[in-house]
Amino acid sequence: MKKVTVLGGGIAGIEAAIMLRQKGFAVTLISPRNYLYIYPISIWIPTGEKSFAQTSMPLGQLAKKHQFKLVIDEVVSIRASEQTVELKAGGSYSDFDYLVLAIGAGKLKPKGAENTLSICGEPEQSLQIKARLDELVQRGSGNIAVGFGGNPKDSSAVRGGPGFEFIFNVHNMLQKRNIRDKFTLTFFAPMVSPGARMGEKAVRSMDIMFGKLNINTHFGIKIKQFESGGVRFEDDSLLAADFTMFIAAGDGHSVIKASDLPQNEAGFIKIDPYCQVVGYENIYAVGDCAALEGPDWKAKQGHVGEVMARNVADNLANKEQGIPERKSYIEHLSILCVMDSGNGAAYVHRDNSMERILMLPVVGHWLKKSWGTYYKLSKMGRIPRLPNM
Repeated sequence: MKKVTVLGGGIAGIEAAIMLRQKGFAVTLISPRNYLYIYPISIWIPTGEKSFAQTSMPLGQLAKKHQFKLVIDEVVSIRASEQTVELKAGGSYSDFDYLVLAIGAGKLKPKGAENTLSICGEPEQSLQIKARLDELVQRGSGNIAVGFGGNPKDSSAVRGGPGFEFIFNVHNMLQKRNIRDKFTLTFFAPMVSPGARMGEKAVRSMDIMFGKLNINTHFGIKIKQFESGGVRFEDDSLLAADFTMFIAAGDGHSVIKASDLPQNEAGFIKIDPYCQVVGYENIYAVGDCAALEGPDWKAKQGHVGEVMARNVADNLANKEQGIPERKSYIEHLSILCVMDSGNGAAYVHRDNSMERILMLPVVGHWLKKSWGTYYKLSKMGRIPRLPNM
């Protein structure tokens, strides 16, 4: 039985471990955390609709269910040419026939980033954001700024959707408490048209939502720095804020950047359409750590990482059986999300053939919450998995 080691216990890494086991490989998963953090449903931690535990899954339970070996340790270096991974506690590790990299991405660090918190940062930040919001609610008024940035070296490394969801959910929470009129909410981004990769229809719908909910916007001016009192832009204007939630663009993981793996300008791993790392027969990369090819609007999302993981499992199984067929991730690239607003949602879908946005008042909110339940139950094999979900 061939041995596969998966580095990373996020959405893409877990999918790779599960699917590789189903294909008959002996799998070891190495993760710095002992739980899977489900980022798409973490948006409700700050508003108190979900607890931290409800957005996490113990990796031990997943390992037991799917019979893969679990190692809780931190990867500190990768020497691809030597087929060796260095672990913080476990030392050198090279007990694999294939290596699948799913360690995620780093974050760009704008000046003054310590004055912000991110819903897409380390999981613990969600609790810090909740504490900050609770303080403002207790005070009864305040200015809240929410935004995201881009990476000029890799436009796919952007996470805008959770920012939209966050500000809409905060609006809804304040509305329920009858104090919305005491707060100023502002959404900011250095792009002229944030969210453009979702398509023109989505951008128009977001503009309508901002106006309807009395959310101010500040677009098209680069960010100079973050300060304790708000966001300073390159024209030296200041967006005053008592609290700033900012999602920095993705950047190459520090371990990847320090490795001998082939990388693009932003530090993401170069792969072929079949997720095989360029120049290496037995190393693959999936999810946020990989450099994506494809249309200009492409974005790194969880479902794309899962497609890549499933393809790797199929491709390795075919390789071992001498079957020449290989599956490419590129034809499956799409933007797909249910963008929650706290009292509804918008279904957004874009691929090479179409762009669509469908507003789902009330029911959309419960559909997204239902997806979180479905995700956890299906990963544990307690309910059947729906095709391509």
